[in-house]
Amino acid sequence: MDDDFEFPTAGSNEMETANDVDLPEVNPILKVGEESEIGNNGLKKKLLKAGEGWENPNSGDEVQVHYVGTLLDGTKFDSSVDSGNPLTFKLDQGQVIKGWDEGIKTMKKGEKALFTIPPELAYGEHGSPPTIPPNATLQFEVELLSWTSVKDICKDGGIFKKVLAEGEGWQNPKDLDEVYVKYEARLEDGTLVSKEDGVEFTVKDGYFCDALSKTVKTMKKGEKALLTVKPQYGFGEKGRTVSGDEGNVPPNVSLEINLELVSWITVSAMGKDQKILKKILKEGEGYDRPNDGTTVHVKLIGKLPDGTVFLRKGYDDDPPFEFKVDEDQVMEGLDRSVKTMKKGEVSLVIIQPEYAFGQSGSTQELAVVPGNSAVHYEVEMVSFVKEKESWDMNTEEKIAASGKKKEEGNIWFRTGKYARASQRYEKAVGFIEYDSSFSEEEKEQAKVLKVSCNLNNAACKLKLKNYKEAEKLCTKVLEVDGNNIKALYRRAQAYINLVELELAKKDIKKALEIDPNNRDVKLGYKTLMEKVKEYNRKEAQFYGSMIAKMSKLEQSTPSLHLQGAAAKQGLVSLTIYRLSEKVSQTVALVKSDQRVMLIGLLSLLTIVAAVVVPVLYTKMY
Repeated sequence: MDDDFEFPTAGSNEMETANDVDLPEVNPILKVGEESEIGNNGLKKKLLKAGEGWENPNSGDEVQVHYVGTLLDGTKFDSSVDSGNPLTFKLDQGQVIKGWDEGIKTMKKGEKALFTIPPELAYGEHGSPPTIPPNATLQFEVELLSWTSVKDICKDGGIFKKVLAEGEGWQNPKDLDEVYVKYEARLEDGTLVSKEDGVEFTVKDGYFCDALSKTVKTMKKGEKALLTVKPQYGFGEKGRTVSGDEGNVPPNVSLEINLELVSWITVSAMGKDQKILKKILKEGEGYDRPNDGTTVHVKLIGKLPDGTVFLRKGYDDDPPFEFKVDEDQVMEGLDRSVKTMKKGEVSLVIIQPEYAFGQSGSTQELAVVPGNSAVHYEVEMVSFVKEKESWDMNTEEKIAASGKKKEEGNIWFRTGKYARASQRYEKAVGFIEYDSSFSEEEKEQAKVLKVSCNLNNAACKLKLKNYKEAEKLCTKVLEVDGNNIKALYRRAQAYINLVELELAKKDIKKALEIDPNNRDVKLGYKTLMEKVKEYNRKEAQFYGSMIAKMSKLEQSTPSLHLQGAAAKQGLVSLTIYRLSEKVSQTVALVKSDQRVMLIGLLSLLTIVAAVVVPVLYTKMY
């Protein structure tokens, strides 16, 4: 095959979203001495001293402040500075006036500001006798000394997390990850009920109580936190009865848990079925990873689930094991895993039999892998050499690389590996997609290659039953070469499977006009007419069945007689309308070709029967 293949044979979602996201308060950017309004309720803030960093406290956080409160005439009515005792409270928990809640959330650590608070956000029309009169506007000079982050983990008040020590970085564990934690759980009266100085568990499986697995997903490495856990995330109505060193948890009691996330192992699933899992034992270097066609050099130890070693490569002075990614040189599970690895990374890959040696098993160098056995590989990515990217190539190299990928696709197609073949054709087109720097001769070469690769890729998509993509690829070819018979034929095949029969008829008709003796196109026309006949028969059966069911319901329920008759008449009208459309389509398909008139007449008879019988029925009843 030189050019291309021959013919193949809920509540409001908006409200839920808003409640699930911690939206930041409006925080005006002020210079020292400047004043600005916060929100739309008359609250004003004047910056007296700039704070540190860029973070602000959020709703639920525990803040510590010094303050001096005065009336507008300067009368002082309260001061923590005078008493020497800073005030500690939680934001948005109703512990202070609303103006404080709104204003302090705009402050940074160490910042000092003067807030002018209208009565609506202070003590209102009643005031706070005897020091604050009714409808009084107040001024507070506030210094934010510090705050402790407190998060409502599940947004329902069931788990509150107070951060005692910040962690490192920005990442958090995910469901599949294996975390290593320390914790100490107590009842509200201080009774110790459980303690672990180091325990490992998979996040999604959890440990001790639900609160641990839900909370660790919000923590960073090294973070320490105090959890306040309500019964629904602890042990609920049943409580917990244990023996040994740990204590019982009575029904319907809250817990306080000191939790430290020491570390975790990242576990990734290679696919939605989670039958290929990769645990990172040692992080790699940089960000680069292999892609399709990359030559990788790895150290491998293959084991059965019981620990039996069946393969060892790259150790004891042996050179690293070398293979090309996505070239079917190793099992699929290993192939897919190494594509996610960085240089120097060491990972444990657990592969289920579907992506390993399957039902038959395999005789390996050091042991036999039984059928239907999972396998474990410890893989170290020593190095890899990626294929040259298109942006590093000159125009001549791009055309050569495109031709090479096309030939690789042809090989995969012949072996029935249609998905791999499709990937090669797509990469081949990618090398020459943008040809503005090509010479005229190179543009013509690129055009021929693109047409050939898109046609072959369309054949792959048909095999893979991805008919929409097949149609798009053929359309691309026809935009360049409107009389390409293979593109017309393959697009017609896609249209037939998409039940776009009129469009399929147009493509096949045009292909026959170009080459009336083309055997494959003639067979395609025959397939089309059989589809038309089958489609019309199913339509007739569908509407006939609906009317029959309605009649049966009417007979079994006399009170529905009048309603059933009216509904049935409406259904018949719809049936006549829909089937008349099919009559028109069938006539359009056959009127230009006498050779298929007999098939068309049979289809028309089927349609007429489906229309006439229900009409006669409604007339009689």
